[in-house]
Amino acid sequence: MAENINSLIVEHLRAIRTQIAQVKDDTGEIKMRISSIDEQCTLAKKGIANLHSDLAVMQIRMDKQGDRIERTEKRLELSVA
Repeated sequence: MAENINSLIVEHLRAIRTQIAQVKDDTGEIKMRISSIDEQCTLAKKGIANLHSDLAVMQIRMDKQGDRIERTEKRLELSVA
């Protein structure tokens, strides 16, 4: 009787070890995926920051062009001021 109980306990322990090993593998895969997603988010944030910078530069250029047009209109007396 005790032999059967010990055998049953050993069998359950082996099953638990197998499941724990599978959980460790799954956890490792999840960590890799999260790391990949984190890298992609970082790249996306850098891209968005670059777009904001480009938009700011374009706005400055447009403001300068507007100023030049206003000066030209004043010199040619085309503005209604």
